[in-house]
Amino acid sequence: MNSTTLGKYRWRVCALLFVATTINYIDRQVLGLLKSDLSSEFNWTEQDYSNLVMIFSAAYSVGLLFFGRLVDKMGSKNGYSISIIVWSLSAMAHSLVRSTLGFGVVRSILGVSEAGNFPAAIKATAEWFPKKERAFATGIFNSGSNIAAVVGPVMVYWLARNHGWRHAFFWTGAIGFVWLILWWIYYEVPARQKRLGKVEFDHIHSDQEEEEAAPQPVKWGRLLGIRQTWAFVFGKLLTDPVWWFFLFWLPGYLESIFHVDLKANLGLPIIIIYSVTSFGSIGGGWLSSHLIKSGWPIFKARKVSMLIFALCVAPIMLIQYINNLWLAIALISLATAAHQAWSATIFTTASDMFPKRAVSSVVGIGGMAGSIGGTLFPIVIGTMLEHYKLLGNIGIGYNILFLMCGVAYLLAWTVMHFFAPKMEQVKL
Repeated sequence: MNSTTLGKYRWRVCALLFVATTINYIDRQVLGLLKSDLSSEFNWTEQDYSNLVMIFSAAYSVGLLFFGRLVDKMGSKNGYSISIIVWSLSAMAHSLVRSTLGFGVVRSILGVSEAGNFPAAIKATAEWFPKKERAFATGIFNSGSNIAAVVGPVMVYWLARNHGWRHAFFWTGAIGFVWLILWWIYYEVPARQKRLGKVEFDHIHSDQEEEEAAPQPVKWGRLLGIRQTWAFVFGKLLTDPVWWFFLFWLPGYLESIFHVDLKANLGLPIIIIYSVTSFGSIGGGWLSSHLIKSGWPIFKARKVSMLIFALCVAPIMLIQYINNLWLAIALISLATAAHQAWSATIFTTASDMFPKRAVSSVVGIGGMAGSIGGTLFPIVIGTMLEHYKLLGNIGIGYNILFLMCGVAYLLAWTVMHFFAPKMEQVKL
């Protein structure tokens, strides 16, 4: 059956999820892009900046648990709407802040509210795509985080250079309300979407997943007693902090080690890195979906793909021997692309292993674990960088951190394999 006969409305939904994820990451990365300006104005040390990242991460972890439950209870449409309204308002509120304490307050609200993005997006993907397409669809919408890192620097640095840093926070935050209008016009679950044809509806439900009669969300205590939950939890706990490190410290690394003036060139090195990363997200989602369509068992396709991605991150450990900016950018690009490929695939394992009514809760629990790691890792990062900065060689601190990043994914893959060797479907 060709795609024209089948219908393409589910890909319109995927496009909405992609745009939302892009906005989500633009709003959270403004602080990192403007680190130098804000540090000068508010006299921040490396530890002060790490504390702000830690506050965001801690709030994000709480928000993931909260929104995971809320989205399963209220549905993806309403849950997503609440999330983006609050995060857009809190992103705009950064423009009004006059103190470091004020930044801490608005960062915490932004962290809680931005956490609704992935539980809602993964649930919507499970509602709109059969398993053989979910990893690819997840890879597409997850690539929004990379597009944000391409578009974000141009937008943020242009606004900051021409109108000041407050305008950068305000206008990037306001974009979310444009998306909200489109979301309410075009999104509804397949059973209630009048624009959806019967052929595409049948394709979406071709897995014939047996849902229990009770529609209510599954309690957290029950989910925590399942091995597959812990596979997802440890996979996120060990790897999410690496992405937070790249997102919030990469501009500082390029400025301090290679003396790059990111504002002058509108963040060109960052744009290059995350342009490459976008291929990792989409390609990573495509790989396991392609293997499944080729006849591989679902668990084997996901496991082999994730092992390949873990091995692709490992070369980042060699960056300590690199003195050339563009070689360093190549290594970082490979690692960030591999992370996004890993991320697209690990999110899909949640919808592989759990029924639709529990997916958002599992994503919330695992996402919270990842954010706890993202909360604790900045303590290590800030302490280490401040220590070596005082010694006059901050590069050693970065080298140790990149070494930790290179090992994290292989360790995560091993732990996930221990808890869920064949990623069996959970029967609740």
